[in-house]
Amino acid sequence: MTGDDGERGMRREQTDTALVVAARAGDQRALDELIAAYLPLLYNVAGRALSGHADVDDVVQETMIRMVRGLPGLREPQRFRSWLIAIAVREIRDSVAARQASAGRAGPIEDAAEAADPGADFADLTILRLGLSGERRRVAEATRWLDQADRELLALWWLEAAGEIDRAELAVAIGLSLAHTAVRVQRMRAQLDAARAVTGALDERPRCPQLAEEVSGWDGVPGGRWRKRIARHTRDCVRCHGAWTGQIPAERLLAGLGLVPAPKLLVAALSGQLLAPAGGAVAGAAAGGTSVVVKLILGVAAAGVVAAGGLVVVRENRPEAQKAPQAPVVVSSEPAAVATASATASPSAVAGPRYGQVVDVVDAAPPKDRRPATLPRRPAGTLRIADSADNDPRPEVISLVHRGERVTLSGRGYLRAEWQVPFQVRAGAIVTPAWSGLRGKLFHVASGGGHRMDDPIPGEAPGHTFLGNPQQGTSTLVTGVQQFWASEYYYLDGTVTLTQRESGGDYNLYVHLVDRQTIVDDITTAPAAGGAVRYGLTRDTGTDAAPVPQFVTRGADPALARRQSRV
Repeated sequence: MTGDDGERGMRREQTDTALVVAARAGDQRALDELIAAYLPLLYNVAGRALSGHADVDDVVQETMIRMVRGLPGLREPQRFRSWLIAIAVREIRDSVAARQASAGRAGPIEDAAEAADPGADFADLTILRLGLSGERRRVAEATRWLDQADRELLALWWLEAAGEIDRAELAVAIGLSLAHTAVRVQRMRAQLDAARAVTGALDERPRCPQLAEEVSGWDGVPGGRWRKRIARHTRDCVRCHGAWTGQIPAERLLAGLGLVPAPKLLVAALSGQLLAPAGGAVAGAAAGGTSVVVKLILGVAAAGVVAAGGLVVVRENRPEAQKAPQAPVVVSSEPAAVATASATASPSAVAGPRYGQVVDVVDAAPPKDRRPATLPRRPAGTLRIADSADNDPRPEVISLVHRGERVTLSGRGYLRAEWQVPFQVRAGAIVTPAWSGLRGKLFHVASGGGHRMDDPIPGEAPGHTFLGNPQQGTSTLVTGVQQFWASEYYYLDGTVTLTQRESGGDYNLYVHLVDRQTIVDDITTAPAAGGAVRYGLTRDTGTDAAPVPQFVTRGADPALARRQSRV
């Protein structure tokens, strides 16, 4: 640690100590400042330790509640930071243990394979939000390959390397001596370097033939067993050994990096938890009542200012999104069915369906011979490409073939997102793209292209679908993501940005501006003609009850787009 770092650390400790003392004495403003300062740090610890699992928000909320409740009993205010991080680590371990128990798995917690939510994959979130590239990006991607115990330790060591905590605080958090902590960190770094080599070797194009044969049975999900097998190959293979050479020390890559921002939904949920009368969380810590608790962090989020090194970014929601949500509606090919269900979902919906209240669900494939319902007419004709990261020379199409590429559309009209999954290059779990920065309305109006991506390929052997085959590997969709068709159609009245977010399975998107008749011609193509497997599907109801695409947000950051289609 440099002299400047030590001086900043002392000032931070003095500030924290003063805030803790004031909060214990009932100063509500001091309590608010502590919550605002430490929310980003706790979110990063939990996010990395749990690989973006859906339990991250719950862990952060519970940690904050325990902090507020336990603050009056903290005897050494100068140790507040390490005390709080230790609470977070215990909550993380309890969360993993609870999931392990509920799944009926045996064995140590460290061996539990955690399934990350692709809509909140923390590696992707880190890459997109912090703009990582090169070796820094590879470090973030490598975290997916670590075991639970190493992910937990990496979450803390990452903060140490970034200057957010020191080694003594890290040791207190995991309950070990400084000497034992050093040994654990060294072992974890060795696993991280191996994971970096694995990621580098798998990213090589063309891929080493021997490595391709080695991973032929791999399902595309990173894990400890495959990390060891692939790492062993990279050490022994002349072609792949380069993935080990020239690695920049990870601590140099992480030094000075900021924190991934905590999403507004977490801030809002935390506010509700701390202000809940039944919880009594604040009452024990501050006698001044609960009227202003966490207003500061909500203000920080609204203003978009930096707190504890991380920008708290807000999703810009419409006022109606703050009202009581309606029950999810299953989307069918019959517009009347959807409209009726939406109208009856909430007795208060007397003025008709509100925009953004219909949630996409996992589809069941319609029978191949079922003709689609009539596609409603919507005003069109002004839609245009406002901005893009286009790498296709054809003027009529925008190609999004690499993660991070995007296109911004503006105006009123229809568009098609045409899917191509190159499972021959890299099979794995498909992480779908994000719609962000939405201004206006965006609807998912139809699905076509002659087949769903999980349909069997006509004339091919069993097991051969448009997502892969047993010989070359098969890309998959994770639980909860709506099955996608070869062509998905949308209607925009406003402005939105579509960002490619591939991770695991490789895919390309080709975005076209189309008219309504083009969609009708596509979805009404009979299965017997042109190699089509089935008719298409009409999703549009012609009203605001039409489904909204998955992974859509009014915020500008695509990394913060959630799976739920409510905007």
